[in-house]
Amino acid sequence: MKNIFLLAAIALFFVSCNEEKTAYVDTTKLIQEYQEMKDVEAEFDEKSELVKGELDSVASAFQAEVQDYQSRMNSMSQTQRQEIEQELMQKQQQLQQQQQQRGGALRQESDAAIDSIVEKVKSYVEEYGEENGYTYIFGSNESASIMYAKDGLDITEEILEELNASYKEN
Repeated sequence: MKNIFLLAAIALFFVSCNEEKTAYVDTTKLIQEYQEMKDVEAEFDEKSELVKGELDSVASAFQAEVQDYQSRMNSMSQTQRQEIEQELMQKQQQLQQQQQQRGGALRQESDAAIDSIVEKVKSYVEEYGEENGYTYIFGSNESASIMYAKDGLDITEEILEELNASYKEN
């Protein structure tokens, strides 16, 4: 009988020692408030404005060509009008293709940079969890994957501070 109580006590001890440490991170807040993400967004906003400016100047030049044609078209022969209209249509198509290509390339570059940051944040959270003895660190976002958590389990601010500090060092 003593052995059963001793065995139960030992089992209870091991169960209580094997307590899992869990927390969660607001992934949306973590990504949005991470300084590197803010810097990358600002960089791509600037690049986007530059591309827009370049394309707007090309579009303005094209628009001036169209207006010039419209002002002179009544004095042209049918053949001349058709030739110029054909040229203008080709230029318009080229302009549209250029806009699509430049916009697509910028989006791809931006997506790659953002994906890289997301991976960096995931890796950091994993390291943080290992170093601080967490069994699980859950992610929460707008889709509410965590509906309730006990106060004190949200470690978003701690991780955000450390991530931003680490980024400033680089």
